[in-house]
Amino acid sequence: MNAAPSRPLPVLLALATGGFAIGTTEFAAMGLLPDIERSFSLDAPAAGHLISLYALGVVVGAPVMTVLAASLSRRAILLVLMTLFTLGNGLSAVAPSDGWLLLARFAAGLPHGAYFGVASVVAASLVPTDRRARVVGQMMLGLTVATVVGVPLATRLGDLLGWRWSFGVVALLGLLTLMLLLFWAPRDRGTASSPLRELAVLRRGQVWLTLAIGAIGFGGLFAVYTFLTSIIREVTHAPPSVAAVVLGVFGLGFTAGALVVPRFADRALMPTAGALLLWSAFWLVLFPFTAHSVPLMALDVFFIGCGTAIAVVLQTRLMDISGDAQNLPAALNHAAFNLANAFGPWAAGLAIGAGYGLLSVGPVGCTLALAGFVVWAVAYAGDRRRTGATLEATAT
Repeated sequence: MNAAPSRPLPVLLALATGGFAIGTTEFAAMGLLPDIERSFSLDAPAAGHLISLYALGVVVGAPVMTVLAASLSRRAILLVLMTLFTLGNGLSAVAPSDGWLLLARFAAGLPHGAYFGVASVVAASLVPTDRRARVVGQMMLGLTVATVVGVPLATRLGDLLGWRWSFGVVALLGLLTLMLLLFWAPRDRGTASSPLRELAVLRRGQVWLTLAIGAIGFGGLFAVYTFLTSIIREVTHAPPSVAAVVLGVFGLGFTAGALVVPRFADRALMPTAGALLLWSAFWLVLFPFTAHSVPLMALDVFFIGCGTAIAVVLQTRLMDISGDAQNLPAALNHAAFNLANAFGPWAAGLAIGAGYGLLSVGPVGCTLALAGFVVWAVAYAGDRRRTGATLEATAT
């Protein structure tokens, strides 16, 4: 990458706009499912495949698209990814059948992980090393703001005008991102990488351990988030409008975490990751005790949302341990979090199905966060051993 731009703010705005569009289409699709069911005469499980196909697109697209585009400049990669994202959502808006809609959602998910991965590397290149986590967190604000603003607006638009309009507006956001990237994305000469170099980084054990921290530890959050609306209705016995408010509070926690936590991560990266896992475990195990009171639940959900900042911390960690091939591990970080999105609700569903009730999602989430902490401890111990070996070699 060439010298960093003198004004990184426009670059971050362009990158964050893409994150806002991606976050909006990912989460809003869940709220649009009832309308889509009626439109194509689908049952709930069949409509749910739209969410699964998008997630599958993220998991498949993160490594495949990053490796295929390894020799391109990061600017060119971002433009290609956002073009595919825009087309996928445009096709979603005009899909003539449920089969075409499934294909369009898969296509829209393909650039998700690769975009956030490459955008994180670009954002980190704009500032000195000791501010990388902070600037990656700022870039991710587009995703966090989507959970607070974009998703409710897209869902409401779908209620008023139909679900196709929601996907159409996201496609327009994709076009806006493309224009902003054309104007402001740094012009680099290329990544000096190749598919083989990107794939070679997967031989590093610390890369896999870092990905596992997110795939396991982050699953605890999704174990609670997925069933939050059901708990508010069936356990808290609050009106449906309360669910939207509590989900919005989660988004506020998400945003607060992205703003505050990276400042600590820039000083002590791995200790911050470990502390976040313990933080999440505490608020997740406390969740069942707050579920009967809307104010207490909202407070607990806010603090659970703050724990999502571990995505930024692990993203920065992957940059530290990946050498010259940073694009693939950074993209795989988001694939790992989508695996957490699948694994957490699955584990919670097993507990509910076994008769432990909806509130069992709290202990399940806590267990997953603690399991992630165990993986973190193994990775941190490996770091300490390598540091000690390096110091010993230097001394001799």
